[in-house]
Amino acid sequence: MLATMNTCTITKLARAFGLSRSTLLYYDRIGLLPPSGRTAAGYRCYTQRDRQRLERICHFRQAGLTLADIRTLLSSSGKPNAKLLERRFRELGGQLLELRSQQRLLASMLKGVAAGKCPPAVDRVMWVKMLRAAGMDDRAMGRWHTEFERRAPDAHQEFLVSLGIPESEIQRIRKSSAEGAW
Repeated sequence: MLATMNTCTITKLARAFGLSRSTLLYYDRIGLLPPSGRTAAGYRCYTQRDRQRLERICHFRQAGLTLADIRTLLSSSGKPNAKLLERRFRELGGQLLELRSQQRLLASMLKGVAAGKCPPAVDRVMWVKMLRAAGMDDRAMGRWHTEFERRAPDAHQEFLVSLGIPESEIQRIRKSSAEGAW
């Protein structure tokens, strides 16, 4: 059993890192961050060493590494696995190219819409299919709406109307966009 002044509870540790308690329970369940001990009542106790390990886990997560990759990195005797890091670096490069391509496509679409060149055959279904084909998920579409609303609210309204979207849904989309609530 471990219950000293230098330990903390799962809740306290989670809060210190801005994580949920369930995240730390999951990390324990998969063996990524087991607690160093337990109290007499059976509660998990985390030490300074556990805290440092969690700091490294969070650092790797911010870099976009998978939990499997993080496990490999943490078990590599303290020596970073350059191949894993290089692979992630290349993946990010590919994602950046893809995002830039999507950005150019959307800029082109917006220019056409702003110039009134949006053919009447483009309705909501067609527009969503085009955005999905460009690689956008729901979150990215939400960010797109938010940016459109921020830069040109009247044009955003007109665009949504041109897609044949019902007024009640337009108001919901614009409200979510204005609040950034996607």
